[in-house]
Amino acid sequence: MTAPAAPTVTGTYRNALASPEDLAGWVAEGPVGVRHTVAGDALGAGLELRSTADEAALVADGRGDHAHLTFWCPEVFGADVEVAWDFRPLAGDGLAMLFFAATGTDGRDLFDPALAGRTGYYPQYHSGDVSTLHVSYLRRKWASEKRFRTCNLRKSPGFRLVAQGADPLPGPDDADGHYRVRVTKRGADVAFAIDDLTLFTFHDDAPLGAGRIGFRQMSPLVAHYRNLEVTPLS
Repeated sequence: MTAPAAPTVTGTYRNALASPEDLAGWVAEGPVGVRHTVAGDALGAGLELRSTADEAALVADGRGDHAHLTFWCPEVFGADVEVAWDFRPLAGDGLAMLFFAATGTDGRDLFDPALAGRTGYYPQYHSGDVSTLHVSYLRRKWASEKRFRTCNLRKSPGFRLVAQGADPLPGPDDADGHYRVRVTKRGADVAFAIDDLTLFTFHDDAPLGAGRIGFRQMSPLVAHYRNLEVTPLS
């Protein structure tokens, strides 16, 4: 596979997500709404993320799935990394997700202009020309997700469910501070944990290499993110 066009980050990447400068170069796809919080805020310094779409109007128009968003970090990270961030749901049912090891298919860069355009509509990511792993958590959008709560790992293209575990996160009304979410990808092995509780592992027979990470949310979830760290693993 051809290496990504952008240089790969070699040291630990740290981002408080607390200012416009922290988000310089980040790529918004879909109706991305951003509000920063400062150190004196009850949430601490970080990023409040929400959809700016009128979901009810889109649903009435038959386009409800276009109310959701993806927000990409511009950096390219190595094949073996640990990605960790603080997360707290603030309001609304929905879903949170992390894309990682993301590139275009056939070795192309994720932002290669030859790729099909992306607007936050999920099929463009899971069954288009994006190669990635994506873990979904706090899955509360649909009644079936609320009844039996899981964290899911899928591999794309192809929308393949490759691992699943229980989802321990409370909803916004019961959240007690932030939760440390962690994805570890080393060689062919992937692990997902929240507050150091491992929820699933996955062994990939065809592991992905270097790529980008991106946060995804389904409307109407409003959530807070802070203290993003991406650490290379030897």
